[in-house]
Amino acid sequence: MRIGIPRRTGDDQAIVAATPKSVGQLIKLGYRVAIASGAGDRAHFPDNQYADVGAQIVPGEDAWDCDVVVTAYPPEPEQVAALRPGSTLVAPLAPARSPELVEQLATQQVTALALDAVPRISRAQALDVLSSQANVAGYRAVIEAAGVYGGLMNGQVTAAGKVSPAQVFVIGAGVAGLAAIGTAVSLGAEVRAFDVRPEVAEQVESMGASFVHLPEAVDEQASTDGYATEMTARQEALTAGLYAEQVARANIVITTALVPGRPAPKLITAEMVAAMNPGSVIVDMAATTGGNCALTVPGEQVITENGVIILGWTDLAGRLPTQSSKLFGRNVVNLMKLTTPAADGEFVLDSADPVQRGMTVVKAGEVTWPPPPVQVSAAPPPAPVAAPAEPAEDPAETAARRRRRTLWAAALAGVLFLLIGSFSPASLLGHATVFILAVFVGFYVISSVSHSLHTPLMAETNAISGIIMVGALLQIGSGKLSVTIMAFAAILIASINVFGGFAVTRRMLTMFQKGDR
Repeated sequence: MRIGIPRRTGDDQAIVAATPKSVGQLIKLGYRVAIASGAGDRAHFPDNQYADVGAQIVPGEDAWDCDVVVTAYPPEPEQVAALRPGSTLVAPLAPARSPELVEQLATQQVTALALDAVPRISRAQALDVLSSQANVAGYRAVIEAAGVYGGLMNGQVTAAGKVSPAQVFVIGAGVAGLAAIGTAVSLGAEVRAFDVRPEVAEQVESMGASFVHLPEAVDEQASTDGYATEMTARQEALTAGLYAEQVARANIVITTALVPGRPAPKLITAEMVAAMNPGSVIVDMAATTGGNCALTVPGEQVITENGVIILGWTDLAGRLPTQSSKLFGRNVVNLMKLTTPAADGEFVLDSADPVQRGMTVVKAGEVTWPPPPVQVSAAPPPAPVAAPAEPAEDPAETAARRRRRTLWAAALAGVLFLLIGSFSPASLLGHATVFILAVFVGFYVISSVSHSLHTPLMAETNAISGIIMVGALLQIGSGKLSVTIMAFAAILIASINVFGGFAVTRRMLTMFQKGDR
């Protein structure tokens, strides 16, 4: 089968659906690939690079006349009409917002897969175009804000005086929000973020930002499909005061709140913008669906009467077309691997697969949208059936019994220690005391360390294991059999710890190594 990659000519359409590297991977799957002449020019992938990996360079209209057509943007009506009946279209389609496009695709008797409707389950993450593009867009949002903001992002102390860091407030801690947070922190800004999902607070804080807590406004209706849901009226009322406070003190505000299939919620009112300082910047990443700010104009820059700059760019990912195209191309390759199980160049759509079914908008001219709900893996499991309740026990009695057990155990340990000390050399008693104190001190020190630091802490204990190994090596030649056995055991256990620690450390470092880009 032949895959067509059309050329898009819109001012905000610089991303190409396949790069020379991803085309080579598609050819390895058995496909023939036709690239519209100039399709990759704006992403800095000239035609000769595609030809070098085996792609066929064709006129623009011929790319739409293929068995499978892959594009990074929704098609225009005339482009849908150019699709061959029985062919397959793979593209972002926004089916919930574009019923007329869905109907036209069905009339054209094609099969259409929406890349922006991938189920939010672990197995489908490699296909998720929304996440990969949102990551780039979040980064670019901060760069755009820094470009128009009239101050430094990072704080400095100079001979002329102190410069305070920029105050950045990010609304929403999804993929785009976290990317924006990481970028702003890396530029030296002081970053705060808010999300109605309290579980993301740890992610925000791990990136060096501060999470603004509002327990009363936590998400009251957990998403069952992995996508954001609309806030309730109660949540909107509670968060309005928080937004007003945080927006007023921020130099840069980045909004990322999107609800699939619906207009973007209005989170920042005109009154909030009026309270901001002149020169402040708002980057509205939801501008495509109307914007989170009441004054946003999609695709334009607005400067308010009090000097606040509002950026309503709808092509943030497209402003980094090379990287965005690489990520998009990888998503497409992962999808084609899923739909080409035999790697024979034949596109096979399996409707029994929840991932493929969830993306399918039209199948052979039949509208299949919306798909049946898919339970995300992060959803809470069903509540277990409650066991018959046992008679409740008095808490005071339980605590007293525990105290008695603790006292008896301590008394028994003390008696044993005194008996051992009475019949043992004084040196043994001293060593035992040091050992017991070391156990207690080690326990309380390790238990106070954050769980996120346990793995690097284990790597650090390699040095301690090395000391143990050296001491054991010195004692293994002792004339006493018991000492030799203990020294051998110490060498064995310390060696396992050292090799295991280095193995874990190596795996950790591999996670941060950059692969082939």
